[in-house]
Amino acid sequence: MKLEFLNPEYFILLAVIPFIILWYYLNRSKLNNSIKFSDSSAFENSGNFYSNFKLLLKVFRMISFALIITALARPQIIDTSTRVKTNSGIDIIMAIDVSASMLAKDLKPNRLDALKNVADEFIKNRVSDRIGLVEYAGESYTKTPLTTDKSIILKSLREIKYNNIIEGGTAIGMGLATSVNRIKDSKSKSKVIILLTDGVNNAGFIDPLTAAELAKEYDIKIYSIGLGTNGLALSPVGINARGKLNYANIQVEIDEELLTQISEMSGGKYFRATDNSKLKEIYNEIDKLEKTEIEEFKYYSVDEKFRVFLIPAILLIVFELLMKFTILKSFI
Repeated sequence: MKLEFLNPEYFILLAVIPFIILWYYLNRSKLNNSIKFSDSSAFENSGNFYSNFKLLLKVFRMISFALIITALARPQIIDTSTRVKTNSGIDIIMAIDVSASMLAKDLKPNRLDALKNVADEFIKNRVSDRIGLVEYAGESYTKTPLTTDKSIILKSLREIKYNNIIEGGTAIGMGLATSVNRIKDSKSKSKVIILLTDGVNNAGFIDPLTAAELAKEYDIKIYSIGLGTNGLALSPVGINARGKLNYANIQVEIDEELLTQISEMSGGKYFRATDNSKLKEIYNEIDKLEKTEIEEFKYYSVDEKFRVFLIPAILLIVFELLMKFTILKSFI
């Protein structure tokens, strides 16, 4: 809600008020009629009351003038509401690698948390799309099925973390197959899988290219993201006696050829994210590539407030007239 004036040009009339006050001041002797008495002591109190009361009425006159000008400016309280309508949203499955290597610190604070931060913003921007989450390492499972409830998706995304419950390794084919299975029966005009990994396919019993063929058959587009710097990265290599991860600099290995094949087979695209800013750029590009047609309707509720100023102005004018023809008349 906000206050607006339909005719703000009327406020220029307020500039007249100081000149009116000045005119009253310069002509005060002419405006105040007086009668001379040989002994005026009996009229001193009543004279003071008369002068003060007339001054008060002039103040009221200026206030009523300012109130009338404000009423003419047409103050309005405008409440704007927006309704978004879309006939055909996009269905998106985000397949996220949660293997131990995702804790590597070449992205800040680590690959997994960097991904979650960027994906969080991406999800918030997809107003009318259904989004689901799939986790995979050595095996895969559905974290959240397709839904338009962004609060559920965001909560599930924030809960994603590395754990040793899921079998170790990176089963790209398994993660992709689970994602395809979750989205293949969708009636949406566009179906998309965002596949994110930081390694090579070294686990699972489903070949990634077979899963990509299946995606192509169901007209599902795959955007693959290889996450990790070029060269060495500080990565977990084991667990010490206190249950904490040990880190060492190891060579980053991403099967870019495989990920490129997977994306091109389905009509998607492969991206390489070597740092936080690059990862954000990639998600922004995917966001632009997969746009949903949205109709936005704005509704305006206008509450006229000129009466709030006009009614007190009228009351002050009526009060002045009443005083002029009653109380003040007795002093003439």
